Amino acid sequence: MREPASLGTTMEPETDERTTMVAIEQLYRQRYGDFLRTAIALLHDADLAHEAVQEAFAQAVRAQASLRSNGSLDAWVWRTLVNVSMSQLRQASKARPHAAFGHPADQEGLYWPELRSEVSELPERQRLVLFLRHYADLSYEQIGDVLGIERGTVAATLHTAHDRLRKRLEGGVTNER
Repeated sequence: MREPASLGTTMEPETDERTTMVAIEQLYRQRYGDFLRTAIALLHDADLAHEAVQEAFAQAVRAQASLRSNGSLDAWVWRTLVNVSMSQLRQASKARPHAAFGHPADQEGLYWPELRSEVSELPERQRLVLFLRHYADLSYEQIGDVLGIERGTVAATLHTAHDRLRKRLEGGVTNER
């Protein structure tokens, strides 16, 4: 029997369904916490985050055939998780304006209200790159795969997000004194 496909490597087209399922299960067991932390950071709601992670993996199971020839399983699940999370945010904001940002007491990932507020004000791409780098601990290359952008764009976007947060938070500290 073949070894399961590596989580971060390209899967060979002839990989059978059982091997793909083993790789999905392995990724789930090894990285569930990373996926969940990122979803919580994006959604600001632990229940919605659990649902988003479950849906991302359910989609991976349903898409086994295309996953076998579609590149990195890890990147595919990350991309799916981001898409599911963003869809949930859009639905929540339509149902209840400002619901997508939650209440500080509901947060499990961002403890400082000022930081949470400033991060929520970042453009979507900057927020996603920031979360994938710092919450999911993905490399620039992995973030590029997940978001479909170049490594240099990831670096520039992350730098811009850090600069923007630093300037706003330093300004906030100065204003509080």
